[in-house]
Amino acid sequence: MYQYSHQLRVRYGDTDQMGYVYYGNYGYYYEQARAESIRALGITYKQLEESGTMMPITRMNIRYIQPAKYDDLLTIQVSIPELPSRIITFKYDVYNEQNTLINEGENQLIFVDAITRKPKSAPALLLDKLKPYFS
Repeated sequence: MYQYSHQLRVRYGDTDQMGYVYYGNYGYYYEQARAESIRALGITYKQLEESGTMMPITRMNIRYIQPAKYDDLLTIQVSIPELPSRIITFKYDVYNEQNTLINEGENQLIFVDAITRKPKSAPALLLDKLKPYFS
């Protein structure tokens, strides 16, 4: 299993009238953590796209446990529980500064050819970086 930890601070504009992080922003937080988790492997989304692979989301599940508030420092634990084939799954556990789990999420992305937009297998560029975590 591949794991990565990403931190971000809640901005004022991320909150709603109650002072809580607006529920729709968690998908954005997941995206930041996901992109940085790939970067930590030594490649970027941009490189994947330039090599001919796009990764649209096909599913996202979110469980809201407790609210995050303005200026909270959040830690997002990202994991890829299994080596991808045509689909890659990312799981997210979001913790506040007290190390309390406040949010859980998961999304799946499918690998598609950038030109034909048809599904394809996971690119070797990504698989080569992930394989050591699944030995």
